[in-house]
Amino acid sequence: MAVPVPRQRDTPATESAQAAPPPAAPAAAPQASLTLLVIEDDPAGGLTVPEILDADRHRIRLRTARNLTEAARLLTPDVHCILLDLSLPATGATAAAGGRTAVVDQLDTLREVLRIAPRHAVLVLTAEADAERAAEAVRVGAQDFLFRDELDGRLLSRAIRYAVERKRADIAQYKLAESKLRAQENARLERGLLPNPLLEGSDLRFAARYRPGRSRALLGGDFYDTVRTPDGTVHAMIGDVCGHGPDEAALGVELRIAWRALTLAGLCGDDLLSTLQEVLEVERPNDEIFATLCTVDISPDGRRAGLCLAGHPAPLISRPGRRARLLPYENSGPALGLLPKARWPRRQVELGGTWSLMLYTDGLIEGRIGEGKERLGQDGMVEMINRHLDRGLSGEGLLEASVTEARRLNGGELTDDVAVVLLSRNES
Repeated sequence: MAVPVPRQRDTPATESAQAAPPPAAPAAAPQASLTLLVIEDDPAGGLTVPEILDADRHRIRLRTARNLTEAARLLTPDVHCILLDLSLPATGATAAAGGRTAVVDQLDTLREVLRIAPRHAVLVLTAEADAERAAEAVRVGAQDFLFRDELDGRLLSRAIRYAVERKRADIAQYKLAESKLRAQENARLERGLLPNPLLEGSDLRFAARYRPGRSRALLGGDFYDTVRTPDGTVHAMIGDVCGHGPDEAALGVELRIAWRALTLAGLCGDDLLSTLQEVLEVERPNDEIFATLCTVDISPDGRRAGLCLAGHPAPLISRPGRRARLLPYENSGPALGLLPKARWPRRQVELGGTWSLMLYTDGLIEGRIGEGKERLGQDGMVEMINRHLDRGLSGEGLLEASVTEARRLNGGELTDDVAVVLLSRNES
């Protein structure tokens, strides 16, 4: 029995498969018509419906193939839907074995079509007597099934539109589920890769914000950490590996872990930074990679701190009744990895009784202001922080407001990684 699948012209299937496909318009372009690929094994050419129209009364373009080899050749990106005749013999559907013939499930042809066309809508065509197999085809992955005896151009055009929209919805739902799963995995990884401050026994309060610059990245090249050593000194640091790729992110994690280990082992100031530079030189993927670093060690009474800068922006300090300002940054040393045998002088800073100390990476200050080339800069950051302090913000709220405003001034996401750490002390 001839299969009444629509054909736009009386051409044998072999010629239709060999003909060059018509020029394809982008799928998302306005007024673009749909393209249907028919896979059927009807040598008599019983495709009788003259044309199929979409919802906008545009002709649905037709391509035909008699087997999966021809179908794979005609399966170009402008094909929107596939109509598969389930009576099509599957490649390798029978195999001679010891004089006997082993029959393979005819749905294997459908499975092969779904494998080679995972993003295309697929309709199956079968006899009404095979309703159970048609339903199984939908369970396997087809969008819908059609019966040969009930098929006409109007029914087929409606089924094509439905199948295409359902496939788009399925893909969108899959992407949403994949995105949620990735977010959950990233959250678990972030908890493992970002540091937990070791401040047990200290009266300092800790807050931090981290935002990678790379799209969909978990970590960037920025890193930070805070630990309290047995003598009661609180050590904090923040750093930035140049670059934004996964190698830089991995190197940042290595440097943070090395800093924590060296700090807990008793190293501080120039000795610590010299050893970190040795780690960097061994671990970096090439000699052009360097890292900036800021370290502070706060005395057990919380009133003084030692400051070392390795090519990094100076921290910002705020005290009650005073405007926030930058700590002195004169006599700072070079970034790690730039100069062999470099030295990093340690400067003593008086903090006072009640204070907040903010360490940050340059991603916070290098965002643009408006549409011009002007950057926020350190002066702009200090003014921004003072505005938020005047509003009574502190801790997590201060950091969140600052990063949010920097993004707003930039007109969107900041392109560089951003890390901000805030340590605060209230003297009773």
